[in-house]
Amino acid sequence: MAKSCKGLAMELVKCLSESDCVKVENKSYRECAGEKTPSISTECVGLRETYFNCKRGQVDMRARIRGNKGY
Repeated sequence: MAKSCKGLAMELVKCLSESDCVKVENKSYRECAGEKTPSISTECVGLRETYFNCKRGQVDMRARIRGNKGY
């Protein structure tokens, strides 16, 4: 795992471990992260989206070649 997304991943796992999806429903972290139902908090949903965007940014070669916009 890349260092830039590692902190987000750890925060997401921490948030999911405190959610009802993992505690009550006994689902795996992967299943809970992929859900769109309200069994996880809005904070976890935000962390999930931020983490996925971070990972997508590492793979997307178009953005890496063009550089950062807004300078």
